[in-house]
Amino acid sequence: MAQFIFSEWLVKFIAEKNFQFEWDTGNRVKSFYKHGIDYLEAEDAFNDPALIELGIQISPIVNEDRFGIIAQTNKGKLLFVAFTIRAGQIRIISARHANSKERELYEG
Repeated sequence: MAQFIFSEWLVKFIAEKNFQFEWDTGNRVKSFYKHGIDYLEAEDAFNDPALIELGIQISPIVNEDRFGIIAQTNKGKLLFVAFTIRAGQIRIISARHANSKERELYEG
């Protein structure tokens, strides 16, 4: 499981909602086929006022900065979303249902 370290600027970046989403064809459908989460649900998670910014991924090491959030969609699904930020745009890598530890953190 990935490990994250809190990042204050990420909180501000998401709170300002001054971003758009960028998708590549593969990632746009990957989360739906693997986890039943479509791309609109993944984007909707960023509107949750109780969203938890996990921060920047520190393990496993990846080639570009990767971030994570835990948030609930307007349909009530609690998700973990992994993403990168490129030129001020959020590029979602994957979205899946939150696991038990992530649920505890969100509901804590």
